[in-house]
Amino acid sequence: MQYGTIIPGRFLSRPNRFIAMVETEHGVERVHVKNTGRCRELLVPGATVYLAKGENPNRKTAWDLVTVDKGGVLINMDAQAPNALFHEWAAAGGLLPDVTRIRPEYRYGDSRLDFCLETPRGLHLVEVKGVTLEEGGAARFPDAPTERGIKHIQELERAVKAGLDATLFFVVQFPNARSVAPNDETHPAFGQALRQAASAGVQVCAWDCTVTPSCVQICRSVPVIL
Repeated sequence: MQYGTIIPGRFLSRPNRFIAMVETEHGVERVHVKNTGRCRELLVPGATVYLAKGENPNRKTAWDLVTVDKGGVLINMDAQAPNALFHEWAAAGGLLPDVTRIRPEYRYGDSRLDFCLETPRGLHLVEVKGVTLEEGGAARFPDAPTERGIKHIQELERAVKAGLDATLFFVVQFPNARSVAPNDETHPAFGQALRQAASAGVQVCAWDCTVTPSCVQICRSVPVIL
C-alpha cells in the first residue's frame, strides 16, 4: 500500500478524535487523523508524525496523519490500511492459495464482516483488526473497549458452527512484533470472546508489517498468544 505525497511533522495536539494540530515546515497544519481510536501512547506532544496529502481538493483538511514514530519504531495508524492491506495480500494467495473471489463488506447474520473469500471448498469469512498498540515489542488489541469487535467474533463463531470456515485476522501495523495478545486489562470481555471462538474452531492469526513513511506492507506471521 503506497501513499502519495508525504511530509514529516511534529505532533502538537488533538482537539478531537478527527483532528490534530501538527507543526510542519510550512507552519502549523490542521490535519485529519485517520484513526478515531484513542492512540494515547502514539500521539504525544513532540512526536514525529508523517502526513499524506489528501485526495479531495475540496476537503477542509489538506493532509491525513497516517504514521507516527514511537521511539524509533514507525507505526502506521491509518485505520483504513488493514482492510486494504489484507485485500491486496489475500488476492495474491496470502491466506488461501485457491481464492476465486473476494467479497468485501459481507453480510452474515446480524453483522457486516470485512471479507468473504470464495474457494472451491466453500466460503471463508474473515474479520480484520488493525493493531497499533505496542508494548515492549509485543502487540495488543484492543486499545479501547470494543463491543463491535466482540459481536464480530461471535458472528465468526456462529459461522463455524454452521459449517463455514472463519478467521479473525490481526494486521499489526508496525514491524518485528514478537507476538499479539488480547488486551485483557482494557477489555477482558474481548479476550474471553476471542478464546471461546478459537476453541470453537475460528482461526486466529496475525501478521506484522513493514512500514516506511510512504508505504506499508504485510510482512510476516506473528504468534498469537491466547
